[in-house]
Amino acid sequence: MIESSVNVQSKLPNTGTSIFAVMTQLAREYDAVNLSQGFPDFQVAEEMISLVDKYMKAGQNQYAPMPGVPELRSAISKMFQQKYDIEYDANSEINIVAGATQGLYTAISAFIKPGDEVIIFEPAYDSYAAAIEVNGGLVKYSQMLAPDFRINWDEVVKMINHMTKMIIINSPHNPTGTILHEDDLKQLEKITRGTDILVLSDEVYEHLIFDGKQHESVCRYPELRARSLLVGSFGKTFHATGWKVGFVLAPEYLMKEFRKVHQFVVFAVNTPMQLAVTEYLADPLHYLNLGAFFQSKRDFFVNAIQSSRFKVLPSHGTYFQLLDYSKISNEPEMVFGKRLITEFGIAGVPVSSFYRNSTDNKIIRFCFAKQESTLTKAAEILCKI
Repeated sequence: MIESSVNVQSKLPNTGTSIFAVMTQLAREYDAVNLSQGFPDFQVAEEMISLVDKYMKAGQNQYAPMPGVPELRSAISKMFQQKYDIEYDANSEINIVAGATQGLYTAISAFIKPGDEVIIFEPAYDSYAAAIEVNGGLVKYSQMLAPDFRINWDEVVKMINHMTKMIIINSPHNPTGTILHEDDLKQLEKITRGTDILVLSDEVYEHLIFDGKQHESVCRYPELRARSLLVGSFGKTFHATGWKVGFVLAPEYLMKEFRKVHQFVVFAVNTPMQLAVTEYLADPLHYLNLGAFFQSKRDFFVNAIQSSRFKVLPSHGTYFQLLDYSKISNEPEMVFGKRLITEFGIAGVPVSSFYRNSTDNKIIRFCFAKQESTLTKAAEILCKI
């Protein structure tokens, strides 16, 4: 092992290994049913695999254009026009990214300078704060109101000042499975009106929405659309998280700045997978039916744990289900979460890990994007606790 000879000052001194990696590693060690990390354990559609193979064999294995292959950008433009009656220009307002996390990081890097303040809502996906801090920004936290996890807009109004550069929203929301409503977007529109505040909207689960609810995208609101960067993910949409193909939509004046950074972060995204996704998008049913598909998995899981001592909290989107264990134990979430793995053989993620101060509500997040056999095995364990 090489000994340290240089005094290195960390840009993320309080950041350790991701909670997802920690819980997954522990699940491997104890051979636990892993409902912690947010990825499916079932296969990508065979058609998608065939399409990648087709384009690889056709010689489409070199660099794609920096903004993404034109065909995919055009397909995304068409998708948003059909679903939201909104037109994003394929050439100047759409960029393909190597997964949503890269898109989020690049968007933050393009606009946040040292001293800029960014408002995020806890519990929050862990990449937001890290990307802000790496770029010298100051993270301002607003806690969503448990147990339904709604945003406290009155608090947000008080947080805004001349240093506020960006507000990051996420709907459907990871980790809680809640969604933003029309009044939330109208509040955000009102709060940012007449300011230079940008909105970064993480909408990677836009097609995974349940119970007849409507996804309230920022693109539905003209004033918000004019100041927003919208991030989407085909990895989430087509349960191919390892492909790392996503997209960012933004008005041209924002996209110009985004691309200045994007070209030096990743430059281009894998070519054959972009072309495969393009062809797969030609049938809208491939994404319009996803809500029903994942709702059936949510319902299967929830029904299977009806006899358990866990309290089910509403999940209207994503593929995550929160379970309240307050009737089972008073242990902190991290302690209880690890004991679930080591003693009972099932892994989830403590929601406290999505807070900077480890706020403890006695809630664990479980991923239900799994085969029914996996969910059945998980439910049998949970019902015995």
